[in-house]
Amino acid sequence: MPTDPEPPSPLEVAIRSRFDAGDLDGAIAKALEAYADELFGFLIGLARDRTQAEDAFSAACERMWRGLAKFRWDSTFRVWAYRIARNEFLRTTRAVTKARKNTPISEIASVRAAVSKMRSTTPLHQRTEVKDRFAKLREELDPEDHMLLGLRIDRKLPWNDIAKVLASSEDEPSAREVAALRKRFERLKVKLRELAKEA
Repeated sequence: MPTDPEPPSPLEVAIRSRFDAGDLDGAIAKALEAYADELFGFLIGLARDRTQAEDAFSAACERMWRGLAKFRWDSTFRVWAYRIARNEFLRTTRAVTKARKNTPISEIASVRAAVSKMRSTTPLHQRTEVKDRFAKLREELDPEDHMLLGLRIDRKLPWNDIAKVLASSEDEPSAREVAALRKRFERLKVKLRELAKEA
């Protein structure tokens, strides 16, 4: 049975307050100011290519901006943002391009600011020089396994939130799905230990 959700953080409360007041631009600006670095770090860790990560990040920011009005708050904004970032990464990986309509991305100030910031800063993995043997082994994993490790180890997301990010539907994850993720995570840790021994 899934655990009870934790109370929202002050940041999530601030984002939700702006949303509830009808200030969608303010809500997205606050959210991107807080979460842009970690989302971009997540994407660059998956893509291992700055250009692809920038493309996925830009598309994710635009999708968040366009979808915020319909966000149902079934999860935190942070979990929703990770889910969108994951989906946009998978879209760019599969080379699926869709025409963007309505407001051009260049006219959305909060999105433009977040993308510009990411393009002008040193990636997290280079700042912290996370290039040890374990990190190299993780890079050999398929994208879904890499995401699972990143969300649990690097981002420290709770299991229910990870299940929401990785789910193929918008439904609340079942206890069985959460348990399956935990088992998959344990198998991945064993696999990485074995690869480390071989290396």
